[in-house]
Amino acid sequence: MSGARRSAAELAGPELAGPEAVVPQADVPEPEGPALDGPAGMAALDVPAAVRAKAVAAGAAQWLAGLPALVAGLERDWAITVGRSYPDATEALVSQATLADGTPAVLKLLVPRPADAARHEITVLQLAGGRGCVSLLRADTGRSALLLERLGPSMRDLHLPLGRRQEELCAAAARVWRPAPGCGLPTGAQAGRRLAASITRLWEELGRPCSERAVTYALACAERRVAAYDEERAVLVHGDVHQWNALRSPGGFALVDPDGGLAEPEYDLGILMREDPEELLRGDPHERSRGLARRCGLDETAIWEWGVVTRVETGLVGTQVGLQPVAGQMLAVADRVAP
Repeated sequence: MSGARRSAAELAGPELAGPEAVVPQADVPEPEGPALDGPAGMAALDVPAAVRAKAVAAGAAQWLAGLPALVAGLERDWAITVGRSYPDATEALVSQATLADGTPAVLKLLVPRPADAARHEITVLQLAGGRGCVSLLRADTGRSALLLERLGPSMRDLHLPLGRRQEELCAAAARVWRPAPGCGLPTGAQAGRRLAASITRLWEELGRPCSERAVTYALACAERRVAAYDEERAVLVHGDVHQWNALRSPGGFALVDPDGGLAEPEYDLGILMREDPEELLRGDPHERSRGLARRCGLDETAIWEWGVVTRVETGLVGTQVGLQPVAGQMLAVADRVAP
């Protein structure tokens, strides 16, 4: 979502995107913009321009002005030292941190926004317990603050081939899936309704950038997934499984920036159908859904339909924010697969 090319998903709404990605844990580049002065003994806060803009747009200018005091309080309360900020974050201030014993970590401060984004992310990471997701070391929902283990580079930066990416992403997502009744996360039915409403609104607002046939098909798929929601089969899902949200870890890859939900596991694999649209345009799109279904032992129709829904919604969001060519490619796939 800034710096390097980011997926349209990362600019989507809370049911899709994880724009505040915990970026690869390499050396952090020198900041280009102005820094906020921190308290004595603390490095100046290098707040990325995208995070500043997001805070202002969200009516959180007061949060932005209070960041130095917020970080200082967390340094004191959690016995950490905060270092440089990662420049590619867009919806959170993400900074290097060091624990009192010298252990490297990452401090993530989400821009305040409605929809309980911080609570949802914290809930997912607490329930996952480091299995499939980054480990959560400390959290404060009231301050929208997370202290996370520091991981390696993203799957995107490692330039893995598509087949290997899908293998690793499926494995990471499967480690997250588990029953979590009563956890308070949005259900798959709620996600389907939100996505359908977003598609309907954005298609009109943007001057109908894809065919009516594609939109009608996406809405029909969303309606079927809402109707198919089954509490007994619902599991904890990450909600935004893609290569920018997978960082190298000692056990392979760990997912970051979960949206979180209680849904059929096919929801997560629908995100993999949405991503890499160029490859889908080169062959039979159903080959991917069949392969994912075989790999995970899940229902191909559900994977396919979640892919249809999230592809159209994300393509429209990408069009809205000018994220091309990927948004156009997603909508081109949507036109191609619509009956």
